[in-house]
Amino acid sequence: MGKKLIIVESPSKARTLSKFLGSSFIVKASMGHVRDLPKSKIGVDIEHGFTPQYQVIKGREKSIEELKQAAKQAEETYLASDPDREGEAIAWHLAEALKLKNPVRIVFHEITRGAVEEAMEHPRSIDRSLVAAQEARRVIDRLLGYKLSPFLWKKVRAGLSAGRVQSVAVRLVADREAEIEAFVPVESWSLEVVLEHSNGHTFTARLSEIAGAAVPKKKAKADEQDDRESEERVLVHSEDEAASLLEKLGYAKDGFPLDGPGIWTVTKVTTANQSRSAPLPYTTSVLQQDASTRLRFSPKRTMLLAQQLYEGVDLGDQGPVGLITYMRTDSTRLSDEAVGMAQSFIRSTYGEQYVRTTKPVQRGKSALHVQDAHEAIRPTDVARTPDVVKDVLDPSQFRLYELIWKRFVASQMAEAKIRSTRVVLDREGCLFRASGSVVEFDGFQRIWRRDEGTEREEKILPALSEGESLPGLRIDAEQHFSQPPPRYTEASLIKDMEEKGIGRPSTYAPTLDVIQQRRYVVQKERKLYLTALGKTVDLVLRENIPSVVDVAFTAELESQLDKIEEGSSEYEPIVAGWYGPFEKTVETMNESVQRVKIPVKETGEECPKCHEGQLVIREGRYGEFVGCSRYPECDYVRNERGGTAEPTGENCPLCGKPLVTRVGRRGPFVGCSGYPSCRYVAPSAQEGESPQPKDLGPCPDCGSPLLIRRGRRGAFIGCSAYPKCRHTAPLEPGSEAAAAAATTTASQVEPTGEMCPDCGKPLVTRQGRFGPFISCSGYPTCKYRPPKTAKPAGSGEDEE
Repeated sequence: MGKKLIIVESPSKARTLSKFLGSSFIVKASMGHVRDLPKSKIGVDIEHGFTPQYQVIKGREKSIEELKQAAKQAEETYLASDPDREGEAIAWHLAEALKLKNPVRIVFHEITRGAVEEAMEHPRSIDRSLVAAQEARRVIDRLLGYKLSPFLWKKVRAGLSAGRVQSVAVRLVADREAEIEAFVPVESWSLEVVLEHSNGHTFTARLSEIAGAAVPKKKAKADEQDDRESEERVLVHSEDEAASLLEKLGYAKDGFPLDGPGIWTVTKVTTANQSRSAPLPYTTSVLQQDASTRLRFSPKRTMLLAQQLYEGVDLGDQGPVGLITYMRTDSTRLSDEAVGMAQSFIRSTYGEQYVRTTKPVQRGKSALHVQDAHEAIRPTDVARTPDVVKDVLDPSQFRLYELIWKRFVASQMAEAKIRSTRVVLDREGCLFRASGSVVEFDGFQRIWRRDEGTEREEKILPALSEGESLPGLRIDAEQHFSQPPPRYTEASLIKDMEEKGIGRPSTYAPTLDVIQQRRYVVQKERKLYLTALGKTVDLVLRENIPSVVDVAFTAELESQLDKIEEGSSEYEPIVAGWYGPFEKTVETMNESVQRVKIPVKETGEECPKCHEGQLVIREGRYGEFVGCSRYPECDYVRNERGGTAEPTGENCPLCGKPLVTRVGRRGPFVGCSGYPSCRYVAPSAQEGESPQPKDLGPCPDCGSPLLIRRGRRGAFIGCSAYPKCRHTAPLEPGSEAAAAAATTTASQVEPTGEMCPDCGKPLVTRQGRFGPFISCSGYPTCKYRPPKTAKPAGSGEDEE
């Protein structure tokens, strides 16, 4: 009997499967996609049913040949790519490239022995509806990218792109930016009295009504109403009105009584029992949102870590095993087995009263677009608590796993029981309200806080009865200004995209990544800001081809593409129905649209070179920079971060001219003012050089000063006239020069907070010739470097 071949996408997934499947199986990795549309041409036969013209991806030829040979020798070949649309497409491409006559597909949602054995017992053929749905997305993305990107290069600037999802994401940010710019703040005041009970307990109450007339309430956001009391405030419009109210109540402007504390009378006391339901288990978008707000992980980093947890971690005696289920899902559904596993754990750990008795239901706008193809994200075994696996995970993996584990367990725990009390107090016809709450049963809150890292403080009111009188110690009058809509964060933009039906779980992270790489949007203090370039591109698309950035149109297109997957629609009619109107619009645009200039921001400064133009902030390929408004007549450029070249007070050791501080793409540096005639650049720690401890003397070959330099093999003494003079000498151990070089090496290394997966030592950021990079602190004993951020298999939409 021959061996059976299983083909997966990644080597780590292959290693995990190999170690528990046994010697009768051979597991190999395809390294993701093996075929794709060509890069040099559009690759779609529009005239013949929009047929894609696939070709083997460059560099995959050897891998395909090895897989072919393995498939020929195997008794049977199983295609075990990820259980989603893109995974199905990878399986189909593999079957085509390897010329498999009867390809067998197996699907598992977690990489554990039981799940894989179950999948082996239920093989199936490749689902062509899933493949067609992925193919339709790929073809539309290619057509849109190849038609629109050259248009943007011609009309705006080279190197730009447009995409089915990315352009709508930019529009959402642009719309929010417009709301913020148009917002006019409104002044208001709130009054809060500090009351004292006869038992000495003090509490506060806020003004909610004046002389029987209700005043607008300050509404809490829907997602905050479960977390805090929805207290009402009277919004008095000016300081004069606030002072008048204070005087009416018998208090001075500073809030203290004029003639002794005023008396407030309790007019109403109500109590109610409330419950807070446990959160649902994670979907992809909610995991990305929570990881962003709680762990400060970007969506891209979150998905990379989740992929590692899914593909498997070596647990020592247990061998390698996937710790979480598949991480791309829009469903909160859990299998009966998973629910039973969680409830048994809760029952034995916390008690029967903590077990959830009702079935959770996915609600909200995002529920309208759920495909429900996979379970929610959860641990594969709830008995593997975060403490159990902490020693085998790096810090980032551990934090994400702990988040997923807690959320899953909390989702199967009982609701929290809260007893709330609301009190209305009256003075001079002004009604004040106070509210308090007591947690009678913590339920899921035993392990899960909606605001992680903060303890929930109970606000306890003293026992009060109607007709009771309390003195007011002081009244705090506070000024407020209404706030504009908040700027998007990565988390809130993902949430909005999901609710509007823009994109799918696999597209959120790459979409946010690409709009920032293109500099349509920049992130400052975790908030997303629209750049001048992003505003220009959005405006051009909105005015000339509005369907590309129309939210409703894009959501409807996404829905139609889902119907191909469901088998209720065909590939060609959907693609053709989109392409016809799109092509006509693009043809009209190319003829009529004039070139658009990216707007600049004035600085109010005069150009120091020509003294005729003004300095303006422009948007360049590498970010903002300051230059002359008369460009190209005047080519003066100043980096916004650095300013003009400033003399250092020293002279160039090569030509004798003054040295100046300039700012380059890698930051500030010291160079000769005679550039470009003299290209001397002073060594600096930032550029990988060492500080000079003292005069090392002249070069014995040319007489120029000697300096400490740093190369691939460490620090050495070299001539400052390099490359004209190539004199070098080794550092003497124990010398001052060697000590200075060692100090610089230490200062260039900054811990990342993560651990090396090979040796367990801390990972550090180092400064290399081509910029900073991450490597193991155990170098040269351990030479680990994390792989470059290549797009993982199944990572979503391809933006041309």
